Amino acid sequence: MIVVTGATGNIGRPLTQALAEAGEQVTAVSRHTAAVPDGVRHVVADLAEPAGLRPALEGAKALFLLLSGDLHATGAAPADIIGEAASAGVRRVVLLSTLGVVTRPFGQTRMAMRALEDTLRESGLEWAILRPGGFASNALWWAESVRERQVVAAPFGDIGVPVIDPADIAAVAAACLLEDRHTGGAYELTGPEVITPRGQTEAIAAALGTPVRFHQLTREEAKAAMSRSMPAELADDTLDILGSPSPAESRVSPDVERILGRAPRPFADWAARHVAAFR
Repeated sequence: MIVVTGATGNIGRPLTQALAEAGEQVTAVSRHTAAVPDGVRHVVADLAEPAGLRPALEGAKALFLLLSGDLHATGAAPADIIGEAASAGVRRVVLLSTLGVVTRPFGQTRMAMRALEDTLRESGLEWAILRPGGFASNALWWAESVRERQVVAAPFGDIGVPVIDPADIAAVAAACLLEDRHTGGAYELTGPEVITPRGQTEAIAAALGTPVRFHQLTREEAKAAMSRSMPAELADDTLDILGSPSPAESRVSPDVERILGRAPRPFADWAARHVAAFR
């Protein structure tokens, strides 16, 4: 049995589906009750309280660990999740980390994630670490303005990074959970090409078959908008990357193709599959 945390999100949902279709018994973990594929067991648990995972981990051979905001929740001890997994007899953990632990290692979030990576490496369990960069699904931030005004408003319109389709992260995670040959690897996951916000706007317009205008925000305007849904420090951190990506953050990694035997999907493919969100 394989346990998938964050099972109802952009990565966990396709991962759960892929594992179920591969004939695996799957336990899907999420903070709230949610629909899961037929035959998949669902457990409600809060990862900020690692002991609450014990019922989900009983009988599990592998765990996909996606922490999201649980990494910094009050009283959170994410390293204890690794201990709970080991105590339950889990043999393998695939951890969703971030490319930032390599490219910008000194921010609070990345230091905490790197510490969790180190805990996993030292746990005695089999492990694989996934380090994606920017997500194609972040374009959903623009969905409302595209639906209502046919406009994408974003900063740094002509500065790009190789965003990755979350479905490709899920496919890599499935391979790492199911195949021994990926154990002990830390994989940098990107899309196949650098794409700018202006280029993403063009791809969304092509998927819709209607014009979408790009409106460039100043950094200050973007920070004000982002700070409504995230801490100001994190907004600044994100804008630093978007506005001035390092060579490592702009690099197209070969790791998705090495693991899956195919190139990662371009942003245009993601936009076409999610076009309903922009209509």
